[in-house]
Amino acid sequence: MTSLPAERRKILCVFPRYSPSFGTFEYAFPLLDGVSAFMPPQGLLVVAAALPPTWEVRFRDENIESATAEDFAWADAVFVSGMHIQRPQISDICRLAHAHGKTTVLGGPSVSACPEQYPEFDYLHVGELGDATDEVIARLARDPSRPIRQVVLTTRERRDLGDFPIPAYELVPLERYFIGSIQFSSGCPYQCEFCDIPGLYGRTPRLKTPEQIIAELDELLARGTNGAVYFVDDNFIAHRRAVRELLPHLVEWQKRNGYPFYFACEATLNIAKRPEILELMREASFGTVFCGIETPDPDALRAMSKEHNLMVPIIEAIGTLNSYGLEVVSGIILGLDTDKENSGEALLEFIERSNIPMLTINLLQALPRTPLWDRLAREGRLVHDDSRESNVDFKLPYAQVLSTWRDCMARAYEPEAVFARFAYQIRETYPHRIKLPNSPQRLSFRNIRRAVYMLCRIIWEVGVRSDYRAEFWKFARPLLRRGDIENLIAVPLVAHHLIMFSREAVAGRRNASHYSARLLEPAIAAE
Repeated sequence: MTSLPAERRKILCVFPRYSPSFGTFEYAFPLLDGVSAFMPPQGLLVVAAALPPTWEVRFRDENIESATAEDFAWADAVFVSGMHIQRPQISDICRLAHAHGKTTVLGGPSVSACPEQYPEFDYLHVGELGDATDEVIARLARDPSRPIRQVVLTTRERRDLGDFPIPAYELVPLERYFIGSIQFSSGCPYQCEFCDIPGLYGRTPRLKTPEQIIAELDELLARGTNGAVYFVDDNFIAHRRAVRELLPHLVEWQKRNGYPFYFACEATLNIAKRPEILELMREASFGTVFCGIETPDPDALRAMSKEHNLMVPIIEAIGTLNSYGLEVVSGIILGLDTDKENSGEALLEFIERSNIPMLTINLLQALPRTPLWDRLAREGRLVHDDSRESNVDFKLPYAQVLSTWRDCMARAYEPEAVFARFAYQIRETYPHRIKLPNSPQRLSFRNIRRAVYMLCRIIWEVGVRSDYRAEFWKFARPLLRRGDIENLIAVPLVAHHLIMFSREAVAGRRNASHYSARLLEPAIAAE
């Protein structure tokens, strides 16, 4: 690291608004107490924490509140980060910053994959935290004014994750997020054809220390995080030995603090072969694991270089995870080259057999810096048309693929089907979780007040006003008789979002791919 510059600067960090998506739970927010965003933006918070301590920093997550004219006027420079899906909002922030004469700096996964898509920014930070970050800081310390032409700085020497600071959680209202976020590792050893993670972050997992994770959990707890904390790692078990070393620390932290959190993560399905890891996850109160199942078709999995999903039969692997109290969430892709006329029906049959409550069903989208992008470019099958739901020229007719997606969304998320899958989880998965203590942390006045508020909102909005209230009460009555208030709150929150979002998607008011460039509504930029 370079020596810290003495010059004081004022940095405005702005995280762009997300367009509504299946996995960010917008429809659940009105049922919650003050929640207005899904998850704290981990990457930009780390950057904010890495700035010189003499610099002043303001942070605006536009999913909670927009940056104001006063914010822009105050700043010497504006830092922005985001993903491909946020590109319109990213550009809007740059435009507003320039209207105030401010220098703009863009980093994060989107610009790291496609720097050519952001010609309007003054500085592009390509890659992870490292020597490029030091250079941005040094340049702004010398002169915060806008450069004559765009400067592209690419990280050649990444900062070791063991040297990462605690994200600047103090700059955001953590209590207004649906779940908390934390990162243990970066990178994934697998090379699935459609995934850009190895290209962006490498195949050799890099790690924080257990001590860093414990310090971050202490900070999250002290600053008001409630309920769930999601490990944003690309693959939680990418380095199995390191995970085995981390998990006992999580178990002890939970015991010491009265189990204030339950954890969630993303992992490859072959985690089912690791009972020693699954048992420790159970003891640490992991409740959910996202697995990129992608398709139940073995031929398709082999074609996309995802053979590791076949190490254990998929339904058997899901059952194993359920037996450790882990509810599976799955990513699913339609529009694969191997799809057949009956792929939609096969998927619906798989959903019924697996009883996975939530599956993010997306049309295939080719992302830059992936083997899929390279292959389709060679084959002349990349479609550059922002009015389409996908940039892939499918083997099957486009209209047929889109129709299959809508049919699957409509049938998979019928209220009766959603509640039936959750009822299965309550019977077959949740009883395998450890029994949590009635600790002062879990039974705090704040938590009890929030629970009462959410229960009242659910009963009114779902049990009285919704058109699927009959299905809700069929699900809710047994829980009421048993006094299972926790599931009476948690399940309808998620189910309501799934049902309402899927209806919007089937009606064409939501994109068929989380990565689609098709604009459905004007971007709400900072004001």
